[in-house]
Amino acid sequence: MLPEPNRLHCRADFSRTVRRGQRSGRRDLVVHAFVHTADPAAEPTEDELIRVGGPRFGLIVSKAVGNAVIRHRVARRLRHICAEMRTEIPVEADIVIRALPGAATADSAELLRQLRGAARKLGLGVRPVVRSGEPA
Repeated sequence: MLPEPNRLHCRADFSRTVRRGQRSGRRDLVVHAFVHTADPAAEPTEDELIRVGGPRFGLIVSKAVGNAVIRHRVARRLRHICAEMRTEIPVEADIVIRALPGAATADSAELLRQLRGAARKLGLGVRPVVRSGEPA
């Protein structure tokens, strides 16, 4: 389960991340990242004070992915992956993950590999996944 401080809730946060953030597309996912950069000389805003909990993740899983059962399965997999990755992502980052229709047939390992690749492309400092049987 993804802890409460690590979830995006309000529409404004989703919109800001998707519109003003960077984007990286993969076969089954599109990842949007917005990194809050605060001026150290300025007074912290209320939003910056709330951000102490770490990176925040939001999911978009539309009906194009499948019926409700499939969408919830994809969302559960993505939430689990986000919970694993939250210690690797900078605390000032907001991440929105949009699942594409192919995510319905992708397994968790493939979604993790795609999400890590997108995060690396966005400069979020995530280490690559080493597949079993491959040298590190």
